[in-house]
Formats: sequence, C-alpha cells, structure tokens
Amino acid sequence: MTHIRVRLGALGLTLLAGLAAPPALAAEEPAATVEEQRLDRAAPQEILTRSGFDTVAPEFARALGGARSYAQAERVVERQGARLWRRAVDRAQGRGPAVGDLSRDDDRPLYWARLGMTREVRQWQPEFGLTEARRAKLLAALERTSRGQDTIRYPHTKKIKRILLTGFDPFTLDRDVRISNPSGATALALDGTVIDTADGPARVETAVFPVRWTDFAEGTVEKTLRPHLPRLDLFTTVSQGRVGRIDVERTNGAWRGGFPDNENLSVTGTVPVTDPASQPQWTTTTLPYKDIVAADTGRFPVYDNTSVTEIPAGGTQAVVRPEGPTAGSTARAGGGGDYLSNEIAYRATLLRDRLGLGGSLPGGHVHTPVLQFGAGNTDPASGTVTDAQFVQNRLDIIAQVKSILTVAADATD
Repeated sequence: MTHIRVRLGALGLTLLAGLAAPPALAAEEPAATVEEQRLDRAAPQEILTRSGFDTVAPEFARALGGARSYAQAERVVERQGARLWRRAVDRAQGRGPAVGDLSRDDDRPLYWARLGMTREVRQWQPEFGLTEARRAKLLAALERTSRGQDTIRYPHTKKIKRILLTGFDPFTLDRDVRISNPSGATALALDGTVIDTADGPARVETAVFPVRWTDFAEGTVEKTLRPHLPRLDLFTTVSQGRVGRIDVERTNGAWRGGFPDNENLSVTGTVPVTDPASQPQWTTTTLPYKDIVAADTGRFPVYDNTSVTEIPAGGTQAVVRPEGPTAGSTARAGGGGDYLSNEIAYRATLLRDRLGLGGSLPGGHVHTPVLQFGAGNTDPASGTVTDAQFVQNRLDIIAQVKSILTVAADATD
C-alpha cells in the first residue's frame, strides 16, 4: 500500500425531508458501512459462492438469533469469529474439504465473509435490547477473533524461535472489487506453521489488520502486538506495495497522507499515538535487510528501500531524500509511503523501541509486489474473479515471503 496522491472530491450528504413516520415505523435498521455495502456486488458474491464461504453469514445470523441475553451473544460472536479465522487458515493450508473451485490460497473469502457477519451484528435487533455501546463491543470482538489477533500462541520452549507476521485486508475496492491482498494470503498460509532455520525450527504466528484509519487510531496494532513483542525472535509487518518488486522498508514516517481507506475516509496528519510528546518523526527497521537483499528468495527482485519524503529542519517544502531522512526533519512519507502500510510499520517499530527492544529484536516492514491478474483479465467490469496467472502470482509471493522469513531468521542470533 504505497503512497498514492489523489484529488478528493467533496462528499455531499442530501437529507430528504418527508412526512413524519408513525411511531411504530420510526425505528430503522442501522445503515451498513461502506465496506459492507460492497458485499452485494456480483464479484464478492461469486467469491463467497465459489469458496463455500457463502454459508458463513447465514449460519452466524441463525446462531446470533438464538441468543437470549447479551452474555450469550458475546459467546456466539467470539466462537463464530474464531471459527471463521480457523476455517480460512485451514482452507489456505489444505486442510478440510476443498469446497468450491476457488484457489485455496485466496484471502478474499475471509474478508467478504467477515463483512457479512459484521453486517448481521450491525442490523441485529434482539428482543432483550442492545445499546450501541454493547453492539460496538460485539463488533470489536468479531473483528479481533476473525483476524487471528487473539490466537497468537507459541510453544513453551526456547528450542523453537518465535516469528510474528501481519497482513492486511484487500483495499482500493472501488477501483476493482475483485482485488486480493497477498499479505493477507501470506498470513493465512503461514499461520501456525514451522519453518526450518539454521538454528532449528521457528514457529510463525500471524494476524490480519483492517485497512481503516480509525481502527489504527484506536490502537488495534499496539493491543495485538504488545503482549508478544518481548518474547519474539523476529517480526515483520507485510503489505502490498509496488509492481514487480519486493521492498524491505528501511525507515518509517510519522505521517498520514490522506489516501482514502476501505471506508472511504481520508485522514491527514501526524500518526496518533500515546505520549505524543515523546513521539519520533522516524523509526527504523531492525530486520537483517542486507542478508535479505543478498539472498535468492524468489522470482521478484528485493530492494533495501532507503528513500523517504521529509520537510527539512527549518524548511517548509517537502523533498524526497533517496538516502533517508536528515537530522531534525519532519516526516511526510516513509519508504513505504504515507498510508496504512507505513503506519503499521511505524507503530510496530515504535512499540518495539518503547519496550526497550530496539537493540535486540529484529523487526520491520516488507512490501510485496502488487498482485496482478492475467493479461486478458484486467477489466474489473468484464473480467473474472480469478485466473491461472493471478493464482500463480499469489503463490509465488507467498513462497517468497516465507523464504525471506527464513533468511531473516537465519541471520538472527
């Protein structure tokens, strides 16, 4: 998710005045979110049907409808959210029946099925009553459990290295609603797996994050990572970046550039974190980038990306610095841009440093290539939701990220 400059049109909201509705008809179902509204388009429905995940939301609605108290509803949401994550991971890793003809490595069924579930929670009106605060808690629990954020667990032994990897949902869906995100697919493919390193086995645990500014401002990254960073041997946040290349981002900036998120919300300003008085403008990777760049990890070239955009100390205009930031400068884009990929890298590495782990814990951000459809399937309006080259591209990216993790773990003492 690299830096993208767009001209944002003004968003208008027209209020239609009319006759007052009778009291019995005044209550309305809560509106679906922007993300949830895309769910009814043809491509998402095809993705759900061809993966067998079209049954997820209806089954969830039935289970939720059977709840007779808020406590029961909480249990349903947490159980069903965790079940969706496990089902997506199992499908990606070849466990269970191959329902439908969509490639198992596809991350999109998880994304669209989750939205079907959140829409059910948002519009649910139980007889026992539900305050908006409690509805929000149910939605938060569903997001957390269905993203693997609360199932990060490692064996209780020092003989196995501990690696944490994060991915993202699909994004820019108004450009092409068929889009997949290889970082999310990688998270599903590697969750709970063991890779062989020079020093023995390493356990990989993963989680997926939303492409939403608000969730990041509310601390979803820190809440997920804080309990685990002190016990890790390596972490990397991963997102989709540039066409045809992989980048290990050297420097992350404390700036939000305003590109619309999956809710079409645009936010510009300093990345909001706790204790802003001590907030640095830049954070730096501690991944072994030299080893990663030098290794033969796969078909895509891998770069140590040092470029940033800054306002120099005493200046007023932003300039590109190919070799990294200068002393006293103000961030306007890290190597990974000024979108949520840069922000997750900034937040994760800032948390690393604030926990006193900057000198001992290798961690940073890897940008994958843009996942592209085959040459004859580039028109969102008339193309299909998948093709052979699309699948092969995603599989190659997953394999190369796994190889990069192995190289990084081998280079770690």
